[in-house]
Amino acid sequence: MKKVIDGKVYNTETATEIGHYWNGLSDRDFNHLSETLYKTAKGNYFLHGEGGPMTQYAHSCGDNSWSGGVRIIPLTREEAFDWAQESLSEEVVFSEFSDLIEEA
Repeated sequence: MKKVIDGKVYNTETATEIGHYWNGLSDRDFNHLSETLYKTAKGNYFLHGEGGPMTQYAHSCGDNSWSGGVRIIPLTREEAFDWAQESLSEEVVFSEFSDLIEEA
């Protein structure tokens, strides 16, 4: 998927995939959610997400009807780090964001 947002091109085919989250539900489930974190060649992060009508990717079809959808969401490095901590393995988080991690 390719999308221009605020004058920048976000392309899932040319960006590097950092990690993927899937909630394990079928595409037919209203709560189905699948998200992939990407990093562009220029170091910008974005989320490619897809979800059912009961997720943040839903869109109105009119007459109080909702459908699932797909969207690209640009993220700051800090937002990408926050998402990765919640959705990806510790290994991926340490590998990609080691400079943002500190001892407790």
